[in-house]
Amino acid sequence: MNSSHDPIARFAVLSILALALAVAGCRSHDFPQYPANYREYAYVTNGGSNTVTVLDVVAVRLDREITVGENPVAVAASPTRNEVYVVNSGAALRDGTISVINTENNTVVATIAVHRQPVSIEIDPKGELAYLANAGSNTISVVDLKARREIAAIGAGEEPVAVRLSPDGKVLVVANRRANSVSLIDPAARRVRQIFEGCPGASDAVILPDSSKAFVACSGGHQIMSIGLARAETHTGQAGSGQAAPARADQLEALLDVGKAPLQLALKPDGGELFALNSLSNSISEVVTGTNDVGGAYMIGEYPVRGLVSADNALLFVANVQSQYVTVYAINDGKRLGSVHVGDGPSALAFSNSGLLVFVVDTLSGDVAVVRTASHSLFTLLPAGRSPNAIAVKSFMLP
Repeated sequence: MNSSHDPIARFAVLSILALALAVAGCRSHDFPQYPANYREYAYVTNGGSNTVTVLDVVAVRLDREITVGENPVAVAASPTRNEVYVVNSGAALRDGTISVINTENNTVVATIAVHRQPVSIEIDPKGELAYLANAGSNTISVVDLKARREIAAIGAGEEPVAVRLSPDGKVLVVANRRANSVSLIDPAARRVRQIFEGCPGASDAVILPDSSKAFVACSGGHQIMSIGLARAETHTGQAGSGQAAPARADQLEALLDVGKAPLQLALKPDGGELFALNSLSNSISEVVTGTNDVGGAYMIGEYPVRGLVSADNALLFVANVQSQYVTVYAINDGKRLGSVHVGDGPSALAFSNSGLLVFVVDTLSGDVAVVRTASHSLFTLLPAGRSPNAIAVKSFMLP
């Protein structure tokens, strides 16, 4: 029997490896001293097994596997409730659903019907509304999370694949892949306020912390679209100075040349720079967001698809899906620090709440690598389900 295809044998191998690594390299700084009632879990969607793997971040171990809907593809944690929301894309001609997980006992407590083929989710800062991009019905679902129901569907472009809410809550930015366009939606009025065309294969979007700009990856080409977001006249400077920032409408600022097929954008927490993951160039492009300048391109790994910047704005972790490596890039120095050998097909990333660990979802090998962020080294591997594809971390205190 080939043990690589035997889940029991494979789990045993992973457990032995985890123990060996823990004994060889465990350090106290990897594990903060948590209160007894502190909980933190990572939730991994397994598209091939219709489940979510729950990992205990505090103990760094497998907690359980939960059955959800058909073909889970995205997951997000509530900022205000002890809940996690799993997007189940479903079959091509059937509507999708959201599975609501109570994180205190890690059980599914509700299922919410939405439209066809939802693939992306965004939650408002109050944790009251969720917005889903429904690629199969060309709509954005608005979901009341407390009432557990969809309350509106807003028309978007053809095949919306990413939806982002601005920090000020005044605009939804939607990347429409097949329409090669970007829709700006007023979430209060629930209507499209502007459409920008000319973004081939629009695939991802980020919005600056001050809500002044959005950037959209045009994965069908080699560009990023920079959009200045509308604002009312705002006063600046000292009170009574009379200085004001003029009002402006939504406007296309620039199309920025980067590498081939930029699939995803990784924004620094301070908003000063972003990085385009150029999948077909095996590179990243660095963009200064304030000036729309492309600072340079750097070879990074085989088919980079996901990037994540540390909270201190210093390090970029890049998942290279056609390899077994995550690359670590020093932002201030503008150079690679090295690569961490993880599982096969790394495709999604999430930091622990402390920032000391990064969890890497390995789609092809069906596991999750746990990497130390300080030493850029593998701590352990944890099992997941079939074809894991997305991850979210939720921390909270029990009453």
